Amino acid sequence: MSWSGGKDSALALYHLLRDGRYQVTHLLTNVNAHYGRVSMHGVRVELLEAQAQRLALPLHQVRLPEAPSMAEYEHQTQTALQELQAQGTTHVAFGDIFLEDLRVYREQQLTQLAMQALFPLWQRPTAELLHEYLTLGFRAVVVCVNEAYLDRSFCGRLLDADFLRALPAGVDPCGENGEYHTFLFDAPYFKHPIPFQRGDIVRRTYPAPVGEAPLSAFWYCDILLGEMVKL
Repeated sequence: MSWSGGKDSALALYHLLRDGRYQVTHLLTNVNAHYGRVSMHGVRVELLEAQAQRLALPLHQVRLPEAPSMAEYEHQTQTALQELQAQGTTHVAFGDIFLEDLRVYREQQLTQLAMQALFPLWQRPTAELLHEYLTLGFRAVVVCVNEAYLDRSFCGRLLDADFLRALPAGVDPCGENGEYHTFLFDAPYFKHPIPFQRGDIVRRTYPAPVGEAPLSAFWYCDILLGEMVKL
């Protein structure tokens, strides 16, 4: 299972676990080795490990440098997949919903290894997915927001019905366009929630590709493993 630690991969895993055709053997996550955090989400590795412990699944980290090139990213990912393939892995599942170009890219990369991609949530309406997520008892906190879509006030909030009602027009309910990212701290397949505390909220900027706006800005809420906050 390609595992970000957020809501989409969590819900995709829920459906995969209920599908008798497959056995889930590992969680596979891209990690920024320089900071010890999940790439893009900014979540600390120890929280990722707490999720894996509750799932009783081995966590396989693709440890990337601070600013990897696409060639380096692809090499590291392919190496990790080859290691899993040697252990018997034949498929990799993703939480993608409707980004066609991303799906094609993932399928092409796996085809090189004679592996197959699975997309348990593919083309389901995102509002429907969030309703299912809440009904099933998943709980997550918003750890990253893209400033182009959402302001600082959305960062660090619980992903619930109030959060969804507050989203501006044009923002996808699941953040499928990169509007926001989450950290899952409770799920139907967790025996116990992951205790955590909210830390600092910081703004980070990154260079954008040539031809686009000069900077992309994101707000991050640091999440610390520890005593459960009141939500």
